[in-house]
Amino acid sequence: MELLHSKKLTKSEGMGKSAQEFVDIAEIRDDIVILKNGALRAVLMVSSINFDLKSTAEQEAIVAAYQNFLNSLDFPLQIVISSRRLDINPYLEMLSEKEKVQPNELLRLQINEYRNFVKNLTGTANIMTKAFYVIVPFAFTEGKREGFLDRIKIALNPKQAILEKQMELENYKSQLWQRVNHIAAGLEGTGIRMIPLKTEELIELFYNSYNPSVIESAEKIEVEKLEMSRI
Repeated sequence: MELLHSKKLTKSEGMGKSAQEFVDIAEIRDDIVILKNGALRAVLMVSSINFDLKSTAEQEAIVAAYQNFLNSLDFPLQIVISSRRLDINPYLEMLSEKEKVQPNELLRLQINEYRNFVKNLTGTANIMTKAFYVIVPFAFTEGKREGFLDRIKIALNPKQAILEKQMELENYKSQLWQRVNHIAAGLEGTGIRMIPLKTEELIELFYNSYNPSVIESAEKIEVEKLEMSRI
């Protein structure tokens, strides 16, 4: 199975090369990743389940469903776990602003205590966020192989060849989404929920993957949705 950055280069080979040369992605469109070798990828974001909190019967059912799912596969897939450090500073700043404008003295005190608690907690331990993905592949080599007569046909009628290539691409995309549907149906019995990433989400995912210094922000957390109590 092709990886998205499968090339292993020495230090001397890597000198002077642009970042794009190390990435095997040709383009991202129509909610699909197209690699430079023509292979296709769909990416599913999947939820997690707390296996330890399940009863013995539920655990056995989950294991059996997952085993049946694996046995039903006739193609490879890749499971990726992404761990990133959470930048809590924007969240702390938001709490500070809420504290300043809060007219109720008791609530203002609670916000202050909660903000100090979060600040002390994150100061002693790194808060990590985890995201889970299933990468679904489809390679052109799984479809029709190009022979000598096909290459002659391309040379004689390039426009027709381009049209046929586009039709083949649509056919391969259809087969890729069939695999996605198969995975969704197979994992449904385990209690895992999933959603295919759209084009914009795929671009953001790979941008963050190749820019590990970017820290996920907690700015979107709304203080109104938190139930605060005295510490």
